[in-house]
Amino acid sequence: MGRNLYILAATLAGLSLLSIVLSFTNVAQQPGSPGDAALWRTASIALICLALVLTLLGILSSLFEQAERRYEMDRRQKRRHRSQ
Repeated sequence: MGRNLYILAATLAGLSLLSIVLSFTNVAQQPGSPGDAALWRTASIALICLALVLTLLGILSSLFEQAERRYEMDRRQKRRHRSQ
């Protein structure tokens, strides 16, 4: 689960980088282009914020999975010691 969130966050961060580059080039100022420079910058900020939130969720997911694995391993070891 955490790996999928990392991939999604990296994709959104890449799109954010592309949006900020487009806002500083002449593409955003051409007639008929999709929006103006402020719209590209706003989209970039929104995408990077979403990418950061998804990265945090990926980190938390990985931490909870690791804690769950360790808890199960400790529980199995305690059962083995009790039976012996």
